[in-house]
Amino acid sequence: MTAVLLVAHGSSDPRAAAATRALARAVAAQRPGLDVRCAFLDHAGPRPGEQLASFAALGHRAATVVPLLLTNAYHGRFDLPAALDQARADTDLDITATEVLGAGAPALLLSALRRLLPPVDYDGVVLAAAGTRDDTARHSVDEAAAALGATLAVPCAAAYASASPITGAVAVAALRAQGCRRIAVSSYFLAPGKLHDIVVASAVQAGALEPVAAPLCAHVDVARLVLARIDAFGPARAA
Repeated sequence: MTAVLLVAHGSSDPRAAAATRALARAVAAQRPGLDVRCAFLDHAGPRPGEQLASFAALGHRAATVVPLLLTNAYHGRFDLPAALDQARADTDLDITATEVLGAGAPALLLSALRRLLPPVDYDGVVLAAAGTRDDTARHSVDEAAAALGATLAVPCAAAYASASPITGAVAVAALRAQGCRRIAVSSYFLAPGKLHDIVVASAVQAGALEPVAAPLCAHVDVARLVLARIDAFGPARAA
């Protein structure tokens, strides 16, 4: 079997780990022959090094790591590479890491965002995201919002739970200023958690429509995107 490790940010909210494990099961179901496991960079366990050591103990000689991150901010650029470097030093595994899932606003990610929108009549969309102090990462969320808006043929504005003044309410107000009156909320989160709840609540309290979209781990296109990342960067295509 080919070893695949999905590495998520991690959350103190148990719903987040449950959603990540559900995604791992969906990936494995789509391609029998992959040994797919999860690890978390913060809050929850196990950590990446623990899971990679477990792969090595089972006799795997290589592992493909897929960062379950939508932006390449601090966790993607520093925390995860450091953990993988340590795992390389501690094991004989050939460890390959793919791009983060959100890199380049891929078509499968936009498809999942579109399909997860609830069946409500909308003329504008808030793309609710976690937030980051990294300008480049935040710009990538804005690019994803623009791409989603183009796909839906309606204005779309990014909103953040933290590290930005653009809250859900601010995004709703900006869309109303453009003439939007029925504003849906799309979730640029892979899993539920506190930050997701904060930004969504801000948008809804400002008049955005309910129900709101579910986080991305709920959609099969995200599992397909994980496999596409594996095929592009790792050895798992021969599973």
